[in-house]
Amino acid sequence: MNEVLASGLTDFLDDAVNLQVQVDAIGLGAIFALMAVGIGLVFGVMRLVNFAYGQLIMAGAFAIAFASERGWPVAAAIALCFAVVLTLSLAMERAVFRPLRTQSAAVMLIATFAVSFLLQSIALLWFGPLGKTATSLVQLNRPVSVGSVDIRKITIVAIATAAICLALLVLLLNRTSIGLHMRAAAMDAPTARMLGVRANMVSTVSVLIAGALAALVAVLLTVQFPTVTPTFALQETILVLAGVVVGGMSRLLSATLGGFLIGYVSGLLGGALPSSQSQYLPSLLFGLVILVLLLRPDGLFTRHRGLVERV
Repeated sequence: MNEVLASGLTDFLDDAVNLQVQVDAIGLGAIFALMAVGIGLVFGVMRLVNFAYGQLIMAGAFAIAFASERGWPVAAAIALCFAVVLTLSLAMERAVFRPLRTQSAAVMLIATFAVSFLLQSIALLWFGPLGKTATSLVQLNRPVSVGSVDIRKITIVAIATAAICLALLVLLLNRTSIGLHMRAAAMDAPTARMLGVRANMVSTVSVLIAGALAALVAVLLTVQFPTVTPTFALQETILVLAGVVVGGMSRLLSATLGGFLIGYVSGLLGGALPSSQSQYLPSLLFGLVILVLLLRPDGLFTRHRGLVERV
């Protein structure tokens, strides 16, 4: 029995350190990091955990599938994806987030749950439980051989996109007036408003930036999972929310690192586990989440308890 366990553990470790698995895990971590940035940005500015973020990604994926079925060019499909997601983000901010901004965190949390299930129900009624198939971007899922490793084009695109988006966001937050206003609102919203920061403008910009990131994630995920259903990106969103908490919700950087970490671990375990045991992956991931929270309830990447800076 011990020999069987030792052999299985050895095979698992060999698969985990395999360069192919490592590259795929980093690519998935990059996508999860983009999702974590969108979730963390809205939380930092509005103190709102947006559980409807996954449904924004789902709506963008359906837009790509819609354009794909009609033979639209790739650029048109991506443009439609961004238009749909940004429109929904703006409508969500104006109709739900802004009127409830002064309410308790519990009220806003329930509101995002309601929006999430509303969008999911609309997609179910409109497209049916089987959903649609997006094929216009499938060529990005083809591999490029680098030595003995087959790197999918989408992995390269995901890593490059995440790096560029994070760099641009850092520049926005640190080098522009709207970025300064967003950071001020994140640190102390009432005082920021007294000093002339326009709360409506700051919340709208943060939601639109998060929506643009959701549209990017919709494009990246649709390449890897071309079948779009009403539950598209739901599991990924739950994992990213857990990753944001694990990293630390007090700062955008820690939340982003938490999102990347849980994506990387998910890709690592998914590549190392035998296909017959893939059903254990969620249990392993959330077991690790519970362990981390027991040891570091403030998050892995936070330095001090009660840190107020959120962006």
